[in-house]
Amino acid sequence: MNIFRRMMIAAIGAGLMMGATASTASAQTVESIKAAGTVKVGMLVDFPPFGIMNTNNEPDGYDADVAKLLGKEWGVKVQIVPVTGPNRIPYLQSNQVDLLVASLGITEERAKSVDFSQPYAGISIGVFGAKGTAVSKPEDLSGKTIGVARASTQDTGVTKVAPKDARIQRFDDDASAVQALLSGQVELIGISNVVAAQIEKAAPGRFDQKLQLSQQVQGIAVRKGSHELLTAVNSFVEKAKSSGELNKIHEKWLGAPLPNFVADAKK
Repeated sequence: MNIFRRMMIAAIGAGLMMGATASTASAQTVESIKAAGTVKVGMLVDFPPFGIMNTNNEPDGYDADVAKLLGKEWGVKVQIVPVTGPNRIPYLQSNQVDLLVASLGITEERAKSVDFSQPYAGISIGVFGAKGTAVSKPEDLSGKTIGVARASTQDTGVTKVAPKDARIQRFDDDASAVQALLSGQVELIGISNVVAAQIEKAAPGRFDQKLQLSQQVQGIAVRKGSHELLTAVNSFVEKAKSSGELNKIHEKWLGAPLPNFVADAKK
């Protein structure tokens, strides 16, 4: 049984065990969103090409286009609320947003706090550094300084494999970690392949991947117990895949066809 399916079963079971009061407090429906006329979507705006601020100082990117397509499907306006890696789940839990389209990797730990849709995107996480830095296995991180975005999947991945004498420096976001690498503040950083592509554009030929830590799929997150809303989100993702709309967005922002994320999740 793949990790995504296990988490879905666990999430449903946890929701039933929470009791009626807790579920009612956290649950939300599409009807309530349509009644409000607006869906509030939490999104990272510092994680290109998934989330950026465009030249008009408006949220844009892969996640923004997915959020807009969702709003069109439901016939509501989309209010994108910028969030950070550390606060995106708290924003959802505290009702500041209705759902997250925020490059949130599906993990068993996060599934304890939110309910995930089926995958709508995916990335790989690795350790990157200057080409002359000799690192080919986790043991080679010994004594090295490694930058990561705090509370991110790469933070978890690096922390898990790094030797005890590795120095992990945590930053508020990927942009700060990248700047630390470019300025020589850290020797290595844990980042996604998407961010690595941006580094290559900014500093051609200077850096490369040392280790692949993981491959992850990303899901749209809703508050625990929002089963009706989760069903509607999954229906949206399925429709966007089958119609080709999600593939168009993927090719627009990542320059490649949409992978089979469900199949990848089984690996």
